[in-house]
Amino acid sequence: MKKDNHHDEIRHSLAHLLAAAVLKKYPKTKLGIGPVIEHGFYYDFKTPMPLTPEDLKELETTMRDYIKQSLPFKGKKVTPAEAKKLFSLKGREQPFKLELIEEFKKDKKPLTVYATGEIFLDLCRGGHVKNTKEINPDAFTLTHLAGAYWRGDEKKAQLTRVYGLAFETKKELDEHLAMLEEAKRRDHRKLGAELDLFTFDDLVGKGLPLWLPHGTILKNQIEQCAIEMEERYGYERVSTPHLAKEELYLTSGHLPYYKEGMYPAMTMDDGTYYLKSMNCPHHHLIYKARPRSYRDLPLRFAEYGTVYRNELSGTLAGLLRVRMLSMNDAHIYCTKDQIEEEFKKVIALNLEYFKLFGLTHYWFRLSKWDPKRKGKYINEPANWKLTESVLRKILKEMNVPFTEVADEAAFYGPKVDVQFKSVIGREESLSTIQLDFAAKKRFGLSYVDKNGKENNEVFVIHRAPLSTHERFIAFLLEHYAGVFPLWLSPLQVAILPVSENHFAHAEIITQELKKNHIRVTLNSANETLGKRIREAELKKIPSILVIGDKEVESGTVSVRTRGIKESVVLPVEEYIKKLKERIFSKS
Repeated sequence: MKKDNHHDEIRHSLAHLLAAAVLKKYPKTKLGIGPVIEHGFYYDFKTPMPLTPEDLKELETTMRDYIKQSLPFKGKKVTPAEAKKLFSLKGREQPFKLELIEEFKKDKKPLTVYATGEIFLDLCRGGHVKNTKEINPDAFTLTHLAGAYWRGDEKKAQLTRVYGLAFETKKELDEHLAMLEEAKRRDHRKLGAELDLFTFDDLVGKGLPLWLPHGTILKNQIEQCAIEMEERYGYERVSTPHLAKEELYLTSGHLPYYKEGMYPAMTMDDGTYYLKSMNCPHHHLIYKARPRSYRDLPLRFAEYGTVYRNELSGTLAGLLRVRMLSMNDAHIYCTKDQIEEEFKKVIALNLEYFKLFGLTHYWFRLSKWDPKRKGKYINEPANWKLTESVLRKILKEMNVPFTEVADEAAFYGPKVDVQFKSVIGREESLSTIQLDFAAKKRFGLSYVDKNGKENNEVFVIHRAPLSTHERFIAFLLEHYAGVFPLWLSPLQVAILPVSENHFAHAEIITQELKKNHIRVTLNSANETLGKRIREAELKKIPSILVIGDKEVESGTVSVRTRGIKESVVLPVEEYIKKLKERIFSKS
């Protein structure tokens, strides 16, 4: 923790040095704010002349000169009147700082200012190094510029934001820069374009991906994998509409509480409809479609259901945040006594998926309620205590890494989020498992117990281990860097005839592979063999077959396997058999 604090002190101090450097270049600059962010800092400016990327090196040089001067950072408390005087000096007025001072004055918050030697003064809460000599001049860099509205309000002044990275050592900085380069190489948007997986078009709208043939194969393979896996775990597949009446979402609670995240209402001749933002209300109605007995439970309904979220256009990011999501969704209806066993099975299913896709850097996060915040959570203290203890017990018994956080549960019950650290070091939530004891009341869920009496203690487990197609494919693209395993690759085999004399035989082998449901492309373009091999490698195709005179005469294929330098020659039948075995086993 101490090291993290020192990182923050260095970064905050560098933000002040950056502001001092910009003021040196443009003395009439108006200063915004300069906070610490993950791995670095930024500062917002309104400059007389636009800052350009070419200015960053000059600003870095000035900052390093300041560091060498061993400038002290000193803070002192000031009254609002004193603060206003400091930032109202003639010719050096700072209107954004004066606005902040007025806000702090209304909120009766204490004010402090920090001086960096004699070169710079800022309104600041503190958290700095004692002297610039604590800063390694080789362990920071200014990275880029961006536009930013003052206070994030588009009606206010537009400023220029300068971003920087900073660490304690040059080694840390170099490692982080290398990771950023790797992140660019693995960017799912870049790889999606290179591998012809998906596209976006303004005629359709932002956040609404168009899946190209190869991307559709990926989606279908992942869904088929989920169907096969869930079948083994006892799920039944259902299918629900993309919209429903307002009354359904009033019953579920999505209206009015989540209305801003839903698309606007559609008024029809028989009522008001909404595009669905969640599958669960529809699944609850399937449960209620007929009377249920204790013998029916648990019931597990699964669906790759498409939902729609009215996300702001500025928040959309490739496939990671979209407006149409195909969720690997399921809802398990069970009794109180069945919660433990069913939750264990959901965790086991998650672990099986992780192993299949080669995901290792994960942990679970148990999100609990806060009994003091009664308005935020359903008022069933006994169920909260029971279910939280059950989930904790399961995570311990299954020996999976997990943490606990208070006051982050869903309104209707505790949840377990699945956290991942990606190959480029980014931490994110991929999926969630939620326990729900509110649906039973909202939808009147019940079953007939062993004594023939109606029992309304139906608990619902919401789970989506593979998140959404969109988010999961973005995650996999980054994880694999586009080099998908054989079973998942949109194209599994590329056939390259050496010359026109070999086209006919190459076509025969192509058709034989297709009969065996192997995804194959035949590249007989009028280009050199070397160029066609490079093209197949750039498309990250796992298996490349070269067909020449020897192969035609002997009924063999020369196989170049991705990642292996040496080619091998195999009879066609043996090659197909081995390939099918690898695909079937998902090895």
